[in-house]
Amino acid sequence: MVCAMSTAHYTGGSRRPSGADAAALAGALLASYRRAVAATAGVADEIARAARVVGERWQAGGRCIYLGAGASGLAAAEDAAELPGTFGLEASRLIIVIAGGVARPFQIDASIEDDAEAGRREIAALGDLSGDAVFAVSASGSTPFTLGGAEAARHGGALLIGIANREGAPLLRLADISIFLDSGEEALRGSTRLAAGVAQKCALGLLSTLLGQELGHIHRGLMVNLRADNDKLRARAVGIVATLAGSSEAEARKALDAAAGEVKPAILMAAGARTREAAAALLAAAHGRLDDALARLN
Repeated sequence: MVCAMSTAHYTGGSRRPSGADAAALAGALLASYRRAVAATAGVADEIARAARVVGERWQAGGRCIYLGAGASGLAAAEDAAELPGTFGLEASRLIIVIAGGVARPFQIDASIEDDAEAGRREIAALGDLSGDAVFAVSASGSTPFTLGGAEAARHGGALLIGIANREGAPLLRLADISIFLDSGEEALRGSTRLAAGVAQKCALGLLSTLLGQELGHIHRGLMVNLRADNDKLRARAVGIVATLAGSSEAEARKALDAAAGEVKPAILMAAGARTREAAAALLAAAHGRLDDALARLN
């Protein structure tokens, strides 16, 4: 999609900004962010297709590998890090590969972005990739580390999803599924964490949420496979169980305790399944999909 709206660079001076300067910069940034979101909307079909194919690989036991450098890599890492809590995905099957590593995000060695061989080595070190999906993210679509890793992923048989903000970029030409985000010029020249970053975060969030839908972890707009590991999420889990089972919160809390905190079995137990084992059997027969399991129960 090519958006008709153009975004001008901010051209304020280097002196201490006035209120008018700050407002002008804020306006330019917000205009670029709107363009970034519009660009993501234009590739919704490609994102949905990617979610379907990744869902098939995940259900067959494959991994999701997030690959990137700099701001793009950190956006990818953020998305991956939220999936165990949001959708209950196994953390061991979510791999983050970023130039310089993620252990010390404020001290990443940016020079590694220029090392294509480092990207190849890190992906190759993950072993058999034939059942995996790799999300490679690069604003320019030509970052050597990311391209090297993407090439190794293709060579190893992984499904390669390329996300870039430059049309015709090498990463997009290489990918099995290409997601071009036409986020346009940056209001702050050269800072791809802004418009490009917003578009990348939006696309990754859409993709991983649609993946959750494909895997049956969203039901009636609720996260039915969340990991309730703090008070806020435990309270949310109680509300989800009560809403979907049509029970009281006390009954929902009792079902969650009996299900060892697992939301889907707790919903089935609050809705009438007699034991945790019976709920698990219903879910297994429904391939983990709560709607089908509830239909079997009723």
